[in-house]
Amino acid sequence: MSTSGARALLHALLLGAAAITLFPLLWMLSVSFMAGGEASAFPPPLLPGHATLANYRQLFGQQNIGRYLTNSLWLAALTTLLSLLFNSLAGYAFAKLHFRGREPILRVLLAALVIPSQVAMLPLFLLMKWLGLVNTYAAVVVPAMAGIFGVFLVRQYALTIPDELLEAARIDGASELRIFTSIVLPALRPILVTLAVFTFLGSWNDFMWPLIVLTDQDLYTLPIALATLSREHVQDYELMMAGAVLTVLPVLVLFLALQRYYIRGILMGSVKG
Repeated sequence: MSTSGARALLHALLLGAAAITLFPLLWMLSVSFMAGGEASAFPPPLLPGHATLANYRQLFGQQNIGRYLTNSLWLAALTTLLSLLFNSLAGYAFAKLHFRGREPILRVLLAALVIPSQVAMLPLFLLMKWLGLVNTYAAVVVPAMAGIFGVFLVRQYALTIPDELLEAARIDGASELRIFTSIVLPALRPILVTLAVFTFLGSWNDFMWPLIVLTDQDLYTLPIALATLSREHVQDYELMMAGAVLTVLPVLVLFLALQRYYIRGILMGSVKG
């Protein structure tokens, strides 16, 4: 096969894979604009006969989905900001600061990565209960403020910062805080954007832990509200798809907006690491 033929075949396969991947999302969007019961027909229609916003009006008017959407947005944003702060500080410390027990502590943290998160939920819940944080957003945010994966990711990237640059700043009289804010943070920007995307997506999509620690329905996040909605309207596919669109759309927009920085952070981290 010629080079041009191989390239055409490769492009065709990639287009086919993209179509298979995008079809469920596009059909979900289409169903969300269908009238009630229209998606239950056989064979199911690909496009709405008469597009309507009734499902979205019901979600915001009767199901109070706007409150849950706001809860998820600000909770994911707060978790992401705090995670970036603590993970960047810890990652830099493990990479560039010398203190007693640094390597043993790091090895213990890395060993904890193999422990499933579900195993830690019971002791973590008991800790949150002892602190009096159950049924508050603090119980959701505090465990996510610093993750082992985030610390390790920042540490690996921070190792690429030249020690000579930091030593020169110290010789010039710069404090450690000034070095961190003026030299380290700008150098860590690509990996911090990558970590921000990971953290926001994880917090936005988290279902199990908020379900455990939040008992007040007014505090529910969007995934919990959508699960509750599915139990009440199990046969209302159009309403469920509208809720799914609202769940997917913010994180899709975030990923597309930060895609360039996200990919650059991954590639630079892999080359430098």
